[in-house]
Amino acid sequence: MQQRTGIRTGLAVPVLVLVSSLVAIVAAFMGSGVLVGTPIQEAAGGWLNEDSTPLAPASPAFRIWSLIYLGLFAYAVWQLLPAQRRSARHAALRRWAVASMLLNAAWIWVVQVGLLVMSLAVIIVLLAVLARILVILVGTPNGGVLDALITDGTFGLYLGWVTVATVANAAAVLAASGVDGFGLPVTLLSSIVLALAAAVGVATAFYSRGRLAPALATSWGLAWIAVGRVDGGLVDQGTAIAAGICAAVVLITAVVIRVVAGTGPRD
Repeated sequence: MQQRTGIRTGLAVPVLVLVSSLVAIVAAFMGSGVLVGTPIQEAAGGWLNEDSTPLAPASPAFRIWSLIYLGLFAYAVWQLLPAQRRSARHAALRRWAVASMLLNAAWIWVVQVGLLVMSLAVIIVLLAVLARILVILVGTPNGGVLDALITDGTFGLYLGWVTVATVANAAAVLAASGVDGFGLPVTLLSSIVLALAAAVGVATAFYSRGRLAPALATSWGLAWIAVGRVDGGLVDQGTAIAAGICAAVVLITAVVIRVVAGTGPRD
């Protein structure tokens, strides 16, 4: 059952969540270059395109953003409903949700103006905020299947994807700065970083008792890194194999933990 405070939350913060979701969606349109702005792949000197570094996912990977934005809007509407306005869970979550949406928009803006290094700082803060959201979600019971799907599912996908996006962003900043890999072979260095990303995904699975949404999004991103290294302008079979293995490890670990821990409407 969903935790309740017994006192209806005022509308100010719930409405702020809704407005923030719309800000994030508008920023996404700017980042897509459909109406205004420059496509992310072309902004910031092109360092975030699919062939910029060995750790850049192939472009189809970014379609997951459509699902994430849809989920954020659905959550923004969901948390406005009376039952959710009486929920201690959502009361604890709202301000962090607002922060995640505004940071998302900020990341797109700083990339649009070419501030690549600042974009890394923003996405690291965003990752920390999403980790805090996961702590709240794990520590509070959801309100049933719909709450698990809309709230836990959305922020789980968000966290899992941003984990991979942070790795790709960091690789872009290092490449743009002229860092040559500290003398290590590119494939070896890429494999080490991919293993670290997978370790974060595995740790998330253990902490969340096998939530599938974060694992699915992390595996999705890692798998598309693999695809990008075998079918693109920057081919590296060793990195492709490492990324594929890491994707499988994260997903299999989450499934095994979920089965052992028992199923339930938690993501």
